[in-house]
Amino acid sequence: MADNTPLPDLPKWTWLGGDSGLAQRVGKPVRNFLNIEAAGGILLLIATAFALIWANSPWSGSYDDLWNTDFELIIGSYHMGGSGHHLTLSKLVNDALMVIFFFVVGLEIKRELVSGHLKDPKAAALPAIAAIGGMVFPALIFFAFNPSGDPASGWGIPMATDIAFAVGVVSLLGDRVGRPLKVFLLSLAIVDDIGAILVIAIFYTSSLSISWSIAAISILAAILILKFLKIWYIPIYILLGFAFWLATFESGIHATIAGVLLGLITPAKPQQSKEEGMRALEWLREKGENIYPVDVRITAMELNESSSSVAERIGTVLHPISSFIIIPIFALANAGVDLGAGVLGDAAGSAITWGVALGLVIGKTLGIFLMTWIGIRMPFTTRPKELNNMSLLGLSAAAGIGFTVALFITNLAYKDNLLFADESKIGILFASLAAGIIGITFLNYGTKKSRNVE
Repeated sequence: MADNTPLPDLPKWTWLGGDSGLAQRVGKPVRNFLNIEAAGGILLLIATAFALIWANSPWSGSYDDLWNTDFELIIGSYHMGGSGHHLTLSKLVNDALMVIFFFVVGLEIKRELVSGHLKDPKAAALPAIAAIGGMVFPALIFFAFNPSGDPASGWGIPMATDIAFAVGVVSLLGDRVGRPLKVFLLSLAIVDDIGAILVIAIFYTSSLSISWSIAAISILAAILILKFLKIWYIPIYILLGFAFWLATFESGIHATIAGVLLGLITPAKPQQSKEEGMRALEWLREKGENIYPVDVRITAMELNESSSSVAERIGTVLHPISSFIIIPIFALANAGVDLGAGVLGDAAGSAITWGVALGLVIGKTLGIFLMTWIGIRMPFTTRPKELNNMSLLGLSAAAGIGFTVALFITNLAYKDNLLFADESKIGILFASLAAGIIGITFLNYGTKKSRNVE
């Protein structure tokens, strides 16, 4: 006989499903905000504004004091933060916390290459061609303003695209920007990230330590062996991952490269095929009345875990942490430029500021637009639906929002010259604002035109 007892109201089993004032006034609004596609970009914008206000307030001294706080890590005879590496809170954010951000980037790249939009060579060709234009043109414009000397080392700054900001800006237009356009921008930004990672690894690496490099390679080899043996005990990987980061940090290669490599070697295919899942379900059916609830629960948990890849499960956990915690903290630590004492006037006459700003706004827009226009006419590419000239201009301009990675490369290029770093950051801030406005304007017009044609 069927049990007709009504099921309880499931949402009220959780705190967010309750009727308490805290859940209604705080919990649910926060949950709804975090579900917005542009939420990461909005938090990044808020953190940037807060950093600028703080750095230009009467309490600006506390901003500098906080991020210049000294740190030391001592493990046995190993001393990190001593005379060899002067470690501050700012460097801890840039060299350690940002490893998680780049690890998530590595996971995204791996998933896209294995089962995403970059898996199909024909679909990946056009955004890849566009991304190349979006990296080469900005670098050339920067070199035109800064052809030699110490300022020229910042040529990699305007090459970067900030995925969170760019996608966030595009998302402000809602459903008017169709999925094909968003996929094109996302694919372009991911290829751009690959380029930025290569630039950091090859051109912004200090003198190498052979012993630490060998240690890093050995640890990476150990991780690959464990992966080959299908040993998935997470604490081992956390311990080896930390050791790999530390060895990479000491080797002279920028430590965030460790995060990217770990993301790229993370399995991105489900551990269990659909056929194996069907056999497990068949086993449950065969047991019939002899089945126990615990069998169903355990089997369901195993099917759920094995039906998604390790990269997908880890990414699900780390992506919100990266977007809503790490990136805003990074912006707070790096966007606080003191705009007083004639800094803006000096920046207005700085070749670095103009090279970065025009590289991001003009270089990105022209490079992506022209290379996409050429790529569309090639036989091995596929043109995304809804992509007209105006919407392409909008997407190209939005890709000029280079905020996070541009600031990151600034810290590498001008680590020994704070004046150059501030001039670059001012260029990044103004260029990102201009690129966002231009991108929204062209996309708004382009999507209207596309809908009118339909």
